[in-house]
Order: sequence, then C-alpha cells, then structure tokens
Amino acid sequence: MKWQSFTKKQKAYIIGGILVLLILTWSFLSARILTTGLNRQNLAEGGDNKSAVAEGIILTETKDEVKYWEVYGDEGLYDSKKDVTTLNGVLANFYKDNEVSMSIKSAQAEYNSNEKVITLFDDTFVVLKDGLTLNADKLVWSGNDKPIFAYGHVILTKGCEYLANADEVEISANYDDIKIKGNTVSRVYDRSNNEKK
Repeated sequence: MKWQSFTKKQKAYIIGGILVLLILTWSFLSARILTTGLNRQNLAEGGDNKSAVAEGIILTETKDEVKYWEVYGDEGLYDSKKDVTTLNGVLANFYKDNEVSMSIKSAQAEYNSNEKVITLFDDTFVVLKDGLTLNADKLVWSGNDKPIFAYGHVILTKGCEYLANADEVEISANYDDIKIKGNTVSRVYDRSNNEKK
C-alpha cells in the first residue's frame, strides 16, 4: 500500500499512533535512565530505608498502663534502617513505682528501638530521686532493672556537697550502690562536724 492511497483520516491516525509510540518509548527510556541511579543507591543502602524529621517529639515506654520513661526532644530524626531515633535538646524522666526516680537534661539523645537502650550525649545533667546529681559527657540507660553508666568528666554531688569526680560511674538499678572508676577524686564529709558549727 502506498501512502497516497490512505485517506486524510487514516493518515492522521497513523501519524498520531506513531507519535504516541515515540512518546511512550522516549518516556520509558528516560525513566529507566533517571531511576537507574536511584535504584542502585537504594539497594546499596539496604532498600527500604525511611527517615522522618519532627519538631517537639516525645518518646515514651509504658507497659500495662505503667510508664517506664519519657523523653522529650526539641527536634528528632528517625532512621528506619538502624531503627534509631536521635533527639536534640532533650529532657527525660524515668519512673519507678509510678514516680519520677530520675530526671535528665542533655544536648542530645539516641534511642535504639531494637536494643531498648537510651544514650544521652553532650552536657548531660542527671537528678536522682534522693537528691544526688551527676554531670557527664555520656549516660547509658538500658532498662529499669539494669545499671546506669555515666562516662567522661563525671561529677557527683549531693545537695551542696561535692562527692566525687571520675572517668566512669556505675549506678545500680535501685540507685543505692555507686561505683566510681578510672581517675577519681572523692571527698568524705562528716555530717556531725558540719552540724555542730
């Protein structure tokens, strides 16, 4: 068949069909070229990596209507690949017997959902229920029934009394046993002498 034997309507259909076919081919090839790098990058990073950024975020853990802890951050970032939430500008409360047993202020915190571990970094200040305070570079909490570890430039005080400074401190789960480790300096106060003066 020759081109001249087609009617104007048939010629329009043929030209339109060829144009649609060219556009689809161009679109398919362009999409393949554009997404090839993204697919490789996604596979290299482990596939379904998702993250979310939020302002004014609160993380909390409760079980049977009993609150174990709550951590507030001015801003937070969740990384699904690592299952880790990172918070900045942190305030935290930890509970025992439905009462706040420990409060913390820190520049940054990280919560690992898989390991159930909260790590607080940079200028961490802790107040325990009995009035004991602690300053440290880093604090690691891994459960109500496990010891708390503080690392780096740790300073312990109670009330106005300086107790000790150390490289590392381990506080028992019920807060009644404190171990200081590394380079340490401590002072012992005799309360009876202080009361007489």
